[in-house]
Amino acid sequence: MMKQRWINTLLIIIVCLSVLGTVAWVVGGFDKRGEVLERIKEKGKITVITSNNSNCYYIYRDRPMGFEYELAKAFADYLDVKLEVITPDWDEMLKALGKDKGDLVAASMTSTPDREEIVDFSDAYLSVQQDIIVHKGNHKIKGIEDLSGKNVHVREGTSYHGRLLELKKDGLNVEIILHENVSTEELIRQVAEKEIEITVADSNIALLNRRYYPAIRIAFPIEEQQSLGWAVKKGNSKLLAKINKFFDTIEEDGTFGKIYEKYYANVDIFDFFDLKKFHQRIETRLPKYEKIIKRESNRYGFDWRLIAAVAYQESHLNPRAKSYKGVRGLMQLTLTTAKEMEIDSRLDPEQSIEGGIKYLSKIYKRFDKIEGLDRMLFTLASYNIGYGHVRDAQKLALQKDLDTHKWASLKKTLPMLRQKKYYKKTKYGYCRGTEPVRYVNRVLTYYDILKRKALG
Repeated sequence: MMKQRWINTLLIIIVCLSVLGTVAWVVGGFDKRGEVLERIKEKGKITVITSNNSNCYYIYRDRPMGFEYELAKAFADYLDVKLEVITPDWDEMLKALGKDKGDLVAASMTSTPDREEIVDFSDAYLSVQQDIIVHKGNHKIKGIEDLSGKNVHVREGTSYHGRLLELKKDGLNVEIILHENVSTEELIRQVAEKEIEITVADSNIALLNRRYYPAIRIAFPIEEQQSLGWAVKKGNSKLLAKINKFFDTIEEDGTFGKIYEKYYANVDIFDFFDLKKFHQRIETRLPKYEKIIKRESNRYGFDWRLIAAVAYQESHLNPRAKSYKGVRGLMQLTLTTAKEMEIDSRLDPEQSIEGGIKYLSKIYKRFDKIEGLDRMLFTLASYNIGYGHVRDAQKLALQKDLDTHKWASLKKTLPMLRQKKYYKKTKYGYCRGTEPVRYVNRVLTYYDILKRKALG
């Protein structure tokens, strides 16, 4: 009997110590999760886990960009620390967070019940809906019932996948085609080019990509509005509170609105390939800038008609043209490039032309091992997407046993840089590699028209 009392007493003591230890661990400041914010401040750096795509984070003309990146950069500035970005595969993000490879996930991630069991989400900073995406020529898909008997392509493990499973469970006869580690943007591209019929995208992603793939139609939503939030490890209450306070602050001071406006305002893509307008504008606009284009082209040894074609592709010969990416003027120079080229005003037509051609010349010199027209095409692609991405495409061409000095090779490898399995091994990462190919093709088309008109 005495022995049993001692055993019971011992068990009570152990339980009490355990409870007290837990309280001391959390309340007394020993909770490791509670120290994350302090650790960030001590290191002077925050590591953000995000996705390498057009909505979250990417490199454009050697500069980091993306809606989530700019929010994360603003948060780092708010904490007065440096920002580090890592971009694991989508299905590895929460795992990376769990393994302390990053401090938070900022990747336009919807707060779903399944995810909330794993991580804690911040307050919502944006509301989105899941939209069905089809080709604009597809007029048969008008409502959810029209998905019956159809193949809908989505990335495995996404909220889209979960929603389609719910619809199927409710009786909708839809075939879900799953893709491993294929971005939503890539599936949108496949719809635009009629490689697949239907996909799903959050409304913000759909609107953003309609700029680049105007052949798509955002058909209808299949879900009520959902909240996007940043994710932290369970129990990281101090960091979570700081994030929520940050979102309140940037909402009040207008910072969030400026970032949102930059990426999502005027999302309808402007038709740069309207040849009818091109014919009109080379009569009404080009004469204003022809003299300076000829002068600066001669200075650097370029055909002035090619430069005129570039200027038209960049701005439609509008000296006050402004892109959401922060480029300005006739030649759409970044602020960094303008400073490098010693240009004071990007909106001054003469300065813009001088700076743009000078920058083209600088890039052209770097491709000194490439001959003929190919050298100029490499230069144009670099002007559009950035020198680093073009070099990545060359390295990829080498791996594919293609001639690294031929534009025909880069036309194949540049588009590959939008696929994770290729860009994850490159120095500059993701880029929308179809864009520089289209850019070069359009410039050459305008150039051919100018030559045929025998202007000068």
